[in-house]
Amino acid sequence: MKAEYVNSFYKATQDVFNLMLDLDVERGNIKVVEGLVSSRNANVVLGVTGDLKGSILFSFTKDMTLEMVRIMSGLEMKTIDNFVSSALGEVANIIGGNALTNLTCYNYICDLVPPQVIIGEYKSLSMANKKALLIPLRTDIGEFDINIFIAENE
Repeated sequence: MKAEYVNSFYKATQDVFNLMLDLDVERGNIKVVEGLVSSRNANVVLGVTGDLKGSILFSFTKDMTLEMVRIMSGLEMKTIDNFVSSALGEVANIIGGNALTNLTCYNYICDLVPPQVIIGEYKSLSMANKKALLIPLRTDIGEFDINIFIAENE
């Protein structure tokens, strides 16, 4: 997997979190993972098509998800309901769109498949590609992960 994939998604995440949530995002150590185990409560999957194909998985804790929605909407939410799920899906969708725009600098033309929001703790999620890049990220309101399961379309 190429560095431009990671850089494009990391920069897009930084930009969106700074603009929409007024939060800085710090990256942890990136690692290659086979299969996926998610201990997070709120997950969003974005499909990627075009010159690159695969999926991007965003994984957040319940507390971080609720705090993100509070910052964006001013509403104190206690549970992840349809409103919260929709807001979370939209944040991931904006990050994904910005990341794919960043990838045009590397001559990749791609589209997003609408987000799928998966609520609840899952021990494993199966993705099309066997290996993924796991990018752990930290903010003042919590930690989250981005898993990149994309490869060049042949």
